Amino acid sequence: MTPLLLAGVALAGGVGAVVRFVLDGAVRARTRTALPVGTIVINLSGSLLLGLVVGATGAHLLPDAARAVLGTGFLGGYTTFSASTVETLRLLEQRRLGFALVNALGLLAAATALAGVGLAVGAAL
Repeated sequence: MTPLLLAGVALAGGVGAVVRFVLDGAVRARTRTALPVGTIVINLSGSLLLGLVVGATGAHLLPDAARAVLGTGFLGGYTTFSASTVETLRLLEQRRLGFALVNALGLLAAATALAGVGLAVGAAL
């Protein structure tokens, strides 16, 4: 990895984290539920976008460097598995089993499906 690519990944990761922070705050301000909707929206959209990036890279529409910067950098900073895990534990502590199951298992299934859709669409472009 070149120093320029490393810098691009780092910068994109920082931008992705800021976008996540702003989007999560905007979603939380507009929703009133125990379910962490902001994190769910972020992780689902990030899974779809990562699938698109990987699919487009595999179809040679994007160079490998773009996959590193966009996928590893931006989307790595944008999505957040750890926050989702903590929010699931918080829901379990609050005895909100249904929401905890939706957050843990529903998010996993939906994110995997959306990544597959993104991958197929990216490869078909």
